[in-house]
Amino acid sequence: MNIKSLLLGSAAALATVTGARAADAVVVAEPEPAEYVKICDVYGAGYFYIPGTETCLRIGGYIRYDIRGGDLGSFDGARALDHEDGGVNDTWAKNARFNLKTWTGQETELGTLKTYTETRFNFGNTAKSGLGPDSNGGVGAYNKPASLNFAWIQLGGLRVGKDESAFNTFIGYAGSVIADTMVPFGSFDTNVIQYYFEAGNGFTAVVSLEEGSKAFTIDSYVPHVVGGVKYKQDWGAITGVVSYDSNYEEVAGKVRLDVIATSQLSLWVMGGYGTDNNLSNYLGNGGRGFYKQWYGHWAIWGGGTYKFNDKTAFNTQISYDQGKNLGIAANVAYSIVPGFTITAEVDYLNAGKFGAADFSNWTSADKKSSIGGVVRFQRSF
Repeated sequence: MNIKSLLLGSAAALATVTGARAADAVVVAEPEPAEYVKICDVYGAGYFYIPGTETCLRIGGYIRYDIRGGDLGSFDGARALDHEDGGVNDTWAKNARFNLKTWTGQETELGTLKTYTETRFNFGNTAKSGLGPDSNGGVGAYNKPASLNFAWIQLGGLRVGKDESAFNTFIGYAGSVIADTMVPFGSFDTNVIQYYFEAGNGFTAVVSLEEGSKAFTIDSYVPHVVGGVKYKQDWGAITGVVSYDSNYEEVAGKVRLDVIATSQLSLWVMGGYGTDNNLSNYLGNGGRGFYKQWYGHWAIWGGGTYKFNDKTAFNTQISYDQGKNLGIAANVAYSIVPGFTITAEVDYLNAGKFGAADFSNWTSADKKSSIGGVVRFQRSF
């Protein structure tokens, strides 16, 4: 046996042994490629695709800290202080809030399928102010440690779920001040069935069937009804809404004009009028219902925003109703860095016909003329 034959035999034996062992080896599967989150730019900034689906999701919200003082109260019938506050006593009142929002969007054969939710978590450290879970009194959303403020589904133009009344959302609220309801302009929270129309050329419309809330929840199968029409162009917009309170068979309406005067200055004015015969007879509260929250038949609100620069804006609002109730609010909002804004506001209320029982029922201000203020720190994301 020569050297060449020996080497060939050894190689063959080694190959046989190696093949036998390979047959018994554990086969490791190839790792699957990672599925990274994909950006969805169909519905605006901040959306991403939920992995494995065609649904786009956006998560946002804010963390806020309010410090308020003075003898100015706020209204129970509406939600003063950013549409959400209850009573304020004549001393310091603080509130910390975490707000969580979600948006989803998906294209379907029946149109865009959208959802929106907003949940608020509050903690107030002044018992008399009615803020937070340790409160001994007070009214309003700050008296709730947690609240579901929005939870609706919309397919095409049809929206159902928990929303704010179209009497406010469609026409707009009352400016960028914090205490925007010293003269209230309508109630907010309600379950809805709505339909939005896009007519083109700047025209939109809405029809909303609403349940109401608290004392103004519908007491039969007949819903409250709101209808609205808007015409919007580059110069601004004209909007009108009308409502029917099915409980008391009352009608109220508002008309609003928005004007973009310059790139820095925007102005608006809104007037409201409503019937109050049945409301006054049954409730004796100055004729306030779910929609016509102001005193008497008519009320007017106006104000504007002036942007000094990209960081600083001045906002103001003046409101007045037939009961000679006058509210004035003004603030300066300063963005220290993107997403973090400090707002300092001064508010004044002169109560006209908020006298006797009506005064105590609808505002916590303890004087005919009251002044107060708030400093708000807010980190939005």
